[in-house]
Amino acid sequence: MAIDATGLDSRHTSRHYARRRGKRYRLRSYVLLAVAAHTQSHLIAAAEVRVGPTNESPLFADLIDQAVGLAPWARVLADKAYDAEHNHALARDQSFIRSTVIPLNRRRGRKWPATKYRRQMRRRFPKRKYGQRWQAESVFSRHKRLLDDALRSRSPGAQERECRLRVLTHNVMILAA
Repeated sequence: MAIDATGLDSRHTSRHYARRRGKRYRLRSYVLLAVAAHTQSHLIAAAEVRVGPTNESPLFADLIDQAVGLAPWARVLADKAYDAEHNHALARDQSFIRSTVIPLNRRRGRKWPATKYRRQMRRRFPKRKYGQRWQAESVFSRHKRLLDDALRSRSPGAQERECRLRVLTHNVMILAA
C-alpha cells in the first residue's frame, strides 16, 4: 500500500494559464485528496479529503484505519511528509502491518533519531522496496488525466462529496478495464 496526497484545483482555469494571461490570483485554499492505494492494481483503498494547504501527517491514521478495515496489508510506503513515530507505531503495533517504509524527515540538531521505529529506518532503509512508492504518483497521474484536476463543485461539502465520487469512479474504471 502506498500513501500520498495531491491538491485538486477548485477553479476551471489553471494558475499557469492565468499567469500566462497576466492575471494574478492570490494563493487560495485548495482541496487536498490523500489516498492509500494498492501498488499493483492502483485501486484506491482509502481516501481522505481536507482543505489545503495543510500538514499531511495527521491524515495517516484515518487512511490506515480505512485501508486495514478492507484488507490486511504487509507494507506501507509513504513519503517524508508522513514521518512521525506515532505513524510508524500505529501502522505496526495497532494495525499489524509488518513494515513501514517512510524516509526520515531530518530534524535539526539530532543526527540519530531517539525513537524506536525512526531509528530503525535510519539504520537500514529498504531502498528497493521504497522504489515502489512512485505507484502512488501514478495513481494520481491516472486520476487527474482521466477525471481532470479541477473540481466542479464550489462549496466545501460538495467538493468533498465530489472527491469521494471521483475515487469510486476511479476504482470502477480500473475494475472495468
